Amino acid sequence: MLLQILQTVPDERRAQARQYDLPHVLLFSIPAIAGGADSYRKIDDFIAEHFEKLKEYFKPEWKKPPAYTTIRIIIAGVNSKELEKAFRKYSKKIAKLDSCKYNFISLDGKTLRGSFDNFEDKKAIQIFSAFLEKKKIILAHEEIENCKTNEIPMAQKLIKELGLTKCVFTGDALHCQKNFSNNRPVPI
Repeated sequence: MLLQILQTVPDERRAQARQYDLPHVLLFSIPAIAGGADSYRKIDDFIAEHFEKLKEYFKPEWKKPPAYTTIRIIIAGVNSKELEKAFRKYSKKIAKLDSCKYNFISLDGKTLRGSFDNFEDKKAIQIFSAFLEKKKIILAHEEIENCKTNEIPMAQKLIKELGLTKCVFTGDALHCQKNFSNNRPVPI
C-alpha cells in the first residue's frame, strides 16, 4: 500500500535520468532512516546491505543498488509538499479513523534539535504535528514559520485540512484561547 501511495509523488527528473525509480528509492529510505541512517551514505549502505531481499520482495527493476550520490539527487529533487500529501494519505488509510468511537489527537509543536545555523543566522526549525494517540501515528506535520506565534493558526489549519470528526483534540495551554475554539470545527 505504501509503495502505491509513493507512486503518486511526481518525479520531476527527465526520463533519461530515471534509472532508479522514485517510489522505490523513497520506500527503501524509510526503513533505513527508521534504523538510524542520518546521511545519504547510510541510506545507501542500508539499501546495498539488504538489496537482494528488497529486490525479491518489492521487485524494483534495478540491476544494482544506487550510489549515495544518486540517492541524494533523487531525494533532493522531491517536492516536499507532494511527499507530505502522500504521507497524509497513507496515515489516514492506516489510521482507520472511523473504526472507533472517539479519536484523541494531540497537537504539538517541537523544535528540531541541531537544525539551527549560527553562521547563516538561521533559527532552529519548528515542526507542528497532529498525533493520533490510539494508533501511535502522526497524521500530519508542517513547519512553523515563527515559533510560538504561529502555532495557533497552524493548529487551526491542520484541523481544517485533515477534516476530522469524532475527535478530541489536545494541545498546550497556548491553545486555550477564545479565538482558537471559535474558528475550528467542534469535535464530537
